Amino acid sequence: MLLASQRFSFPFDAGPFVWLLLVLAFLALVFVVERALFLHRGLVLSSDFIEGVRNNLRAGRPLEALAACEESPGPVPRVVKAALLRAGSGEEAMRAAATEAALLELPVLERRLGTIAAIGRVAPLLGLAGAVFAGFDLATALRDGSVYGSADGLLLGVQGALATAGFALVLAAGCALGHHFLVGRVRSIVTEMEIAAHSIITFVRHELPEEKPRQP
Repeated sequence: MLLASQRFSFPFDAGPFVWLLLVLAFLALVFVVERALFLHRGLVLSSDFIEGVRNNLRAGRPLEALAACEESPGPVPRVVKAALLRAGSGEEAMRAAATEAALLELPVLERRLGTIAAIGRVAPLLGLAGAVFAGFDLATALRDGSVYGSADGLLLGVQGALATAGFALVLAAGCALGHHFLVGRVRSIVTEMEIAAHSIITFVRHELPEEKPRQP
């Protein structure tokens, strides 16, 4: 019955640091889910989108092409729109406009990624601090010879220290995996922006002028 009364219960017996880690874990989960959903919406099938813009331009409907960019979600259509708005200024101007638009999109895409990475770096330090303070409390109890120095009380304190450190490591690993996943999504969107910009600029400046003389 004594052992049952001293059974370890997480997080209530893990010490004060575990509550701070739980708050950080909740924030990290919210940020990862929000970023994953946001970046998923930003992944537009650039091949289908570019083909639709090409068809509008091929049919002599530049306003419809710009409207398609306005109506499509994500950073890829905005980069394409920036390039199309400078179509009459030459290829270099189109590339500069697309690059500028892509640079403006990057901070939006990378938002909160630094926070997730920071939580992953800080969590092990907090877990270590919690374990150290728990060890200090155990040493103090042993030195004072208090009732807390009983075998059950000591084991409960050791379990709390180990649980805090272990949970901190799990949180750090989860943040690292989430950060890696989100960075991969951002890189995919950046690649899509580059491909879309190059494709539409090549079409407007090279392919479209060659097609017009062949049209009856």
